[in-house]
Amino acid sequence: MAAKILIAEDSPTMRSLIVSTIAALGDYEIVEAANGFEALRILPREKVDLVITDINMPDINGLELVSFVKNNPNYQNTPLFIISTESSERDREKGMALGADAYLVKPFSPEELQSLIRQYLPQEA
Repeated sequence: MAAKILIAEDSPTMRSLIVSTIAALGDYEIVEAANGFEALRILPREKVDLVITDINMPDINGLELVSFVKNNPNYQNTPLFIISTESSERDREKGMALGADAYLVKPFSPEELQSLIRQYLPQEA
């Protein structure tokens, strides 16, 4: 069974780039959310193995989503990556303090994202 990755990103262009970067790896199932609120509606219905979120989104921002995921016993062990234009060390520290497992700054390297996904979700041989 393929690992499932939830992508919460309000930019359709960036979401498409993340999807194509993951699709290039092969056998992962991808679920897309256009904002944090939609991601919160998806989480109880779908078992996801990894969450990737932007910070700057309408309604519920990515940091609020990180806080929800990491404070919920059902998801606290689910790896979570932040991909954001917020590039200061303070932003990175804030995201990591909330429980994010990785923080990538846009524009990110597809190889860097792929490497992180392989690290957290190794595919079966």
